[in-house]
Amino acid sequence: MNANLNANFTNINFSDDFAGWPPEATVFPIAGVDLRILPGPHPLVATEDAAIRENWARETAANPALFDGRMVFQQRLALSENGIAGEGHVIPFSAFMWWRRQPQRQGGVHIFAYPVLETSDGALVAIRMGAHTANPGQVYFAAGSLEPEDIVDGRCDIEANMRREVHEETGLDLADSVAGEGLFATHNKRTVTLLRLFRFDMTADEMIERIERHMLVAEDQEIAGAVAIRSADPSAHSYNIAMLPVIDWYFGKAERS
Repeated sequence: MNANLNANFTNINFSDDFAGWPPEATVFPIAGVDLRILPGPHPLVATEDAAIRENWARETAANPALFDGRMVFQQRLALSENGIAGEGHVIPFSAFMWWRRQPQRQGGVHIFAYPVLETSDGALVAIRMGAHTANPGQVYFAAGSLEPEDIVDGRCDIEANMRREVHEETGLDLADSVAGEGLFATHNKRTVTLLRLFRFDMTADEMIERIERHMLVAEDQEIAGAVAIRSADPSAHSYNIAMLPVIDWYFGKAERS
């Protein structure tokens, strides 16, 4: 049965912590996702406005290329047999940048989707972020935070977000792949990653060549290149921390099968 990427849940018991969730940095299956967007500002933005502004001044002094766009940020989440449900708001990117620097990261939850690109020769393909981005030099799957354009009828369209991010950053079309039937998730430090596998009929070299051609004409030059991942070795690339449980799960699964 295909994963329900945009399920509607009822009778949700939300919580502000992750009690009852699987341990951090483990990958687990989920039945669906329902992320509702609430009107008005996120409470975090209202209460921490001065601190957010001060941090943004420091961030942009260090990296003037940063842009204070808009993104979706969760206020609370719930995990049940139906999957993950959430209630969130649209916030400035500057608010997220302040939040992610806080040791306890209280006041909200970041959730984003990882389209895991598989190749015909058994590798995964990820991108390396450019020096001018918020994650310079980090390697992770072509992905980005949920944005206002991913909101349809008051809810986040996870599948649309995956398609858009992959196409913008790599030029690849997820419609040309075979989507995996399962939807998965992992979490760490109040950041939740949603995963789905997409298998392309291309070798890793062919896919990287396609991505590098796209880089020459892409409007937004966010990425510095593409890499093939062939093992769970955490030192093979400068991975974003969210990548580590994913490659461990993927290649560990292959070894067990």
